[in-house]
Amino acid sequence: MARRLTAIVALTHVLAGCSGGDRAMPAACLQDAAAVQRALGAAPGAVALQDGTRLSTCVQRVRGDSELQTLGVTLTAVADDLERRASRETGAAVRLGYLVGAVRKGARETNGIALELARRMEGTAALDGAPAAVHAAVRRGLRAGERTG
Repeated sequence: MARRLTAIVALTHVLAGCSGGDRAMPAACLQDAAAVQRALGAAPGAVALQDGTRLSTCVQRVRGDSELQTLGVTLTAVADDLERRASRETGAAVRLGYLVGAVRKGARETNGIALELARRMEGTAALDGAPAAVHAAVRRGLRAGERTG
């Protein structure tokens, strides 16, 4: 009886993890990089796409390779652009940190499909050799992105 109950509880958790996120990815998540850049202009304040969708929601609602690839291409392009500018502009460093934090937050709430995207984003925020002020700006953005992203 105890084994059966344990198996039922485990199966319930697995099914809840799969079915809890059956909501479709909002169309705003599939916009171009410019739309994401505009939204990130609000960082370190709360960032939302044109329809109010948070970046973490986009990551959280990825439902397959096609959506992940489309979203990943867009977010990676934004992260790469911000990475290039971050050592010269602390605002870009904050926005980069926010993006990474929001992706990290969204990936934590998935069944693992978006973890590689989160790792890729984290790599852009390393900014090896950047001044301490830039690293502080990235950390400020990370905290904000994980909180409100």
